[in-house]
Amino acid sequence: MTVVFRALTAVCAVAGIVFLLVWNHGDLGAFVYFTVQSSVVIAAVSAVAVFRAVPAPVRGAATLYSVITGTVYHALLANPSSPFYQEDSGAHTVHNLLLHTVTPILAAVTWLVIERERVRWWLAAVWLAYPLAYLVFALVRGAFVHEYPYPFVDLDKEHALGVTRNSIGFTLAFFLLGLLLIGLGALLRRVLPGAREPGASDEDARVEDPARV
Repeated sequence: MTVVFRALTAVCAVAGIVFLLVWNHGDLGAFVYFTVQSSVVIAAVSAVAVFRAVPAPVRGAATLYSVITGTVYHALLANPSSPFYQEDSGAHTVHNLLLHTVTPILAAVTWLVIERERVRWWLAAVWLAYPLAYLVFALVRGAFVHEYPYPFVDLDKEHALGVTRNSIGFTLAFFLLGLLLIGLGALLRRVLPGAREPGASDEDARVEDPARV
């Protein structure tokens, strides 16, 4: 079952990227978006995990990035009541469904229900390294091309104060989302006793308790 879900996650992510490239006539500019980059990450990690062991923290990070993609899209970018709502001509396309809904759901289900692995709580902070690096990339690139992939990092519209406020808010939200993935995993291990990566050691799978940081 674990192999099946990992394979499905990888296939859906790759298919979403392929359909997106077909839809936008092969424009590789799509790879500047966190959506596409996170889909590449979850596809690669899931595909490798089908054939060989991938450390739980790596799979957890890839899962978080995919879940971030789905959450930000549905809660902010595709939500008419959001201040960051954007009209999307591809809102009802196959690639949109695969990249923003199906892949994040499969990634979350695989991590929480199928794998149910234990990881240290502070990894939620470590996992922020990529989103923060992406923020730097988006801002540096935008300074040169005067184009930003997302409205909440658009310096021309939000200005420095707005982007700073948004960045702090998103960083905190993503940290809490990482903690949620770890916490729900711990809860589901109690409700659904279970799975660990074959061959993983007790040390690799151990939850860090508060007294033994």
